Amino acid sequence: MTVAPSYVTHYYRAGKHAFRNLSDLPEFELALVLADLASLEHQTVSARRFGPRYMALRTATEARLRERFVAAGGRPQRRAPHYFVLGESTWFAGLYQDTAEVRLPLAALPDDATSLTYADSITAMGLGLPMGLPAPHPQHADRVYRLHELSELLTQYEPPGDTAPDGLAGYAGHQRHRINTYIEVQLWSDEPVLAHLPT
Repeated sequence: MTVAPSYVTHYYRAGKHAFRNLSDLPEFELALVLADLASLEHQTVSARRFGPRYMALRTATEARLRERFVAAGGRPQRRAPHYFVLGESTWFAGLYQDTAEVRLPLAALPDDATSLTYADSITAMGLGLPMGLPAPHPQHADRVYRLHELSELLTQYEPPGDTAPDGLAGYAGHQRHRINTYIEVQLWSDEPVLAHLPT
């Protein structure tokens, strides 16, 4: 049986604010931030992709995540979650040249405001299929798990390996492959991260 890590990690660009959620931004500010993120990609400072369809996909994914979480008995306090990985992910940390992190004990996350997907949530929810994004693993497709299910989940399934998706070398083209390198943790409350939120 795999023992769950005792912490979660939120990664963000060094020099920026942690938990700066794109879904919280007003439209005028969102456009500026997305343009900045796209310029980082062109400067090869970031391997993340924020193309013209990204926000529509992210918004639809978060709506489905929330819906599935509520159906599973969750009680979200936010419209969109704060994102973590279970334990750590060197692959995710490497998406930026200069990455900072916030770690929280798993025990600090409230069960009724925390969900999990067994892969990146955009992959797991599968809404990118019409855009040519890869299908999620069939066993975890469209599935949102509760925090109290984690031990059982890790008993039933091996945790994802912290390697490039589908054995890719590096990050080139990763967005066209199934992102299955970590378990994503979604926190639907501000309370556990108040000390880290941008003012």
